[in-house]
Amino acid sequence: MLNFVLGTVAGGLIACVLTIAAARQPEVQARLGLVPAAVPTTLAAVTKPSEPDCGRRTEPAPKVGSQDMLFNRQRFWSVAP
Repeated sequence: MLNFVLGTVAGGLIACVLTIAAARQPEVQARLGLVPAAVPTTLAAVTKPSEPDCGRRTEPAPKVGSQDMLFNRQRFWSVAP
């Protein structure tokens, strides 16, 4: 009998805690009608800023397999087509 009472009390406490935790979520509040559903706002369209013309590099690209490929600083900042 005591196990039944303790189990009932523990189950009731767990149910209360879960109900309170769920009711704190905005989506659940909107579904239950506790608060009006938030109207989704749309952001204004942002225009992409124009990119500056960097031009092409003046020095020739290093050849594949050469020692310069390992230590060339330009290798990290430009991509050859």
